[in-house]
Amino acid sequence: MSAAPLSIHGGNLAKEAVAALTPEGVLLAPLWKRAVAFTLDVLLISILINLLTGGKYYSVLMNWQNLASKYAAVWLLHLLLHMVIYWLYFKYTGRRLHRSLGQRAMRLAVVHDDATLLNDAHWNKRAISKLRYVIPGIGQIIGLIEFTRALFSEDHLTPLDKSSHTIVVIDYTLPGESRFDLG
Repeated sequence: MSAAPLSIHGGNLAKEAVAALTPEGVLLAPLWKRAVAFTLDVLLISILINLLTGGKYYSVLMNWQNLASKYAAVWLLHLLLHMVIYWLYFKYTGRRLHRSLGQRAMRLAVVHDDATLLNDAHWNKRAISKLRYVIPGIGQIIGLIEFTRALFSEDHLTPLDKSSHTIVVIDYTLPGESRFDLG
């Protein structure tokens, strides 16, 4: 009896394409874990702001009618403050911990393609790029579109990853020299 002319190939071409980009043994973070980490970050900041302002901050920010009224300057000031708070949060948690608190909770790390940690200069650009996801009302749509594109792309990288030449990985799969420097 002759052998069957079947061959077995890898099951997921997207995972194989991404695995070629990372050092051996380093696992890329699943997109769902990244989304949960970002949601945790937003919840943390929102809860803190609500506690500090007695809930008034977001009531002003989410009232789009203020934009077309005499309170437009107040609304724009709230929007500016909102963006600055998120920028500072993502920049300084990244510089200090090499990830945000939500990413730390989900055991994720943001690294270069070669699994080395980002230096301080990279965190500012990444924090500014991340602000597009926290624009009230519009940011959620942008995030959903980019998440969907990454989900169906060959490499599963978001435009944020591509523009900053970074990958998000499972932290315990990093090489020792990178893993031990995480906060």
